[in-house]
Amino acid sequence: MREIHTDKITDLVEKLCIEANCHLTDDIFQCLKACRATEKSPLGKDILNTLVENAQIARDEMAPICQDTGMTVVFVTLGQEVHIAGGSLEEAINEGVRRGYEKGYLRKSVVRDPLDRVNTKDNTPAVIHYELVPGDQFHLIVAPKGFGSENMSGLKMLKPSQGLPGIKEFVIRTISEAGANPCPPIIVGIGIGGTMEKSAYLSKKALLRPVGEKNPNPMLAELEAELLDTINNLGIGPAGFGGTTTALSVNILTYATHIAGLPVSVNIGCHATRHAEGKL
Repeated sequence: MREIHTDKITDLVEKLCIEANCHLTDDIFQCLKACRATEKSPLGKDILNTLVENAQIARDEMAPICQDTGMTVVFVTLGQEVHIAGGSLEEAINEGVRRGYEKGYLRKSVVRDPLDRVNTKDNTPAVIHYELVPGDQFHLIVAPKGFGSENMSGLKMLKPSQGLPGIKEFVIRTISEAGANPCPPIIVGIGIGGTMEKSAYLSKKALLRPVGEKNPNPMLAELEAELLDTINNLGIGPAGFGGTTTALSVNILTYATHIAGLPVSVNIGCHATRHAEGKL
């Protein structure tokens, strides 16, 4: 049995909150730079230049990439042979969020209840997803999620008879209706299968796959490429001002489902789909 103290977890979460908000992952950064060469709209090129410059300044000065520093989403991969010592794992994560958002001068955007709308003033609680696996690993991904993009996401319980055409129609309609709101160029996470909540979880997790990394399933890889091409032909473009770079990537995750169901979720990530990872 391997033991990890909650103090180390808090320290790691604090570090990752700041890193995720200030350091755009290299795959997205390089893709934004590459898109400048292929973007057909002069205004679109200018906007991509600005996004690259903004990301570079954020890296250099350790300043937030965006004023919306998000609601903190944490993906925990926990080995079943790990013992958490020193207190509650969940509280350790939330304490890391508190410290990270205070130390990093990050905007605190979380309200304690969706109806009374009172700000918690420390960006907690985080939304935490746990995955229990064999072994003694402890791995964290901190993914601050801004709500300009989150608000444009969608979920649909399709009938199995609607099949692939129904999935494509729902995805394209969701992106088309979102327009400029999610701050394109976007990353599109799609979850297919499971139950209602499982498909939503899959779509969120799909955003974490590096841009440019192909889906290992050839059929899904082909579907991703087709959807990406269709989305980039919508003409929304960088920041919604028109152009050929509406999305950087389409990432799909699937799961088993019921014979009577076809749940589909679309989670949209903005041009700064932020995340940072670490392990203990």
